[in-house]
Amino acid sequence: MSTAVNLEHDAHAAPGKCPNCEAVVSGHYCSNCGQEAILHHASTREFLHEFVGHYVALEGRLWGTVMRLLFRPGALTLEYIRGRRVRFVQPLRLYLTLSLLFFAIMKFSGGFSLNTQDNDKPETVVASSAADIARNAAKVQEKASEKIKPLTPEEVRGKTAAEAAIDDMQKDFKLEESSATPAGALSKAKSKIESKSEKDFNLNVMDKDGDFLNNWPALKHKWQAFEDLPGSEKGKVFTEGFYHYAPYAIFCLMPVFALFLKVLYLGSGKRFGEHLLFALHTNAFAFFIYSVILLVPSAFAGFVLWCWLLGYLPWAMRRVYGGSRWGVFFRWGTLMTFYSMAVGLAILLSMLGGIMSVGAH
Repeated sequence: MSTAVNLEHDAHAAPGKCPNCEAVVSGHYCSNCGQEAILHHASTREFLHEFVGHYVALEGRLWGTVMRLLFRPGALTLEYIRGRRVRFVQPLRLYLTLSLLFFAIMKFSGGFSLNTQDNDKPETVVASSAADIARNAAKVQEKASEKIKPLTPEEVRGKTAAEAAIDDMQKDFKLEESSATPAGALSKAKSKIESKSEKDFNLNVMDKDGDFLNNWPALKHKWQAFEDLPGSEKGKVFTEGFYHYAPYAIFCLMPVFALFLKVLYLGSGKRFGEHLLFALHTNAFAFFIYSVILLVPSAFAGFVLWCWLLGYLPWAMRRVYGGSRWGVFFRWGTLMTFYSMAVGLAILLSMLGGIMSVGAH
């Protein structure tokens, strides 16, 4: 088997065989498999040259794709349908790159988080503040009583009633503070047991009515483990589920988006694959705009980007599918209504999918 490779300084050498398929090479590329006839030794410089050459400088696929995607709604889809494909980044690769970029930026910027913290009870804060106010009032009253004349019998009765009220408030506050004692801990444990019994009751009711969890022992175990987590940990479970499953769930909605377009444009002559192509391009644009919104803190820039995002889809629909403005607006509103519902359901299922990871580690 021949493994001859034409190096850069042998560019004018006699044509040899392609190292990949062994076909006779008569130019700069193999006519059989498309591989370059002149290869270079593997090096860091060669890798960098390959990256810059293919994606930025020499071929210009990235820049041509991004310019049409951002500033000419629907033009990239029309170019692909008309057969002009080599000069642009492939639709699926473009979508996957921008969607992964968006979710990565969202995760590291903290754009989606359901973490909660257990705050102090409002009753404790109110009781503490009330006790402080009562103590201060008692001190002020004692100081004032030293400077004024002796009290009348009615004033004495009023003072006694006020002191009794202050004592009652202080006792209530002490009872609130006593929750830190063993007796208080016992009370809390009792409340926790009652709460767990209530959850078990709800779980049993669900089993009795739907007979669902009993048929899925693994899911039942995961659900019970999730119910035993504190509130802050439950938020983390939902957040992790979102970041783990949402990219796949949104990607699976691309055929759904195309199906909506197929229904809205019945009789247009467009194939399902062309609707899917339009879905990939428009959703890739949306991911790009969302990424920029997360990275740019300017409120004005965010407002402009949101306006462009809202106007992009109907503009692209009219360029690709045609039709009147009112017809496009009606189809756009219908598409956004049903697709937003589908996205919401997908995100909800992604978050619930995080429950399956409970107890895995």
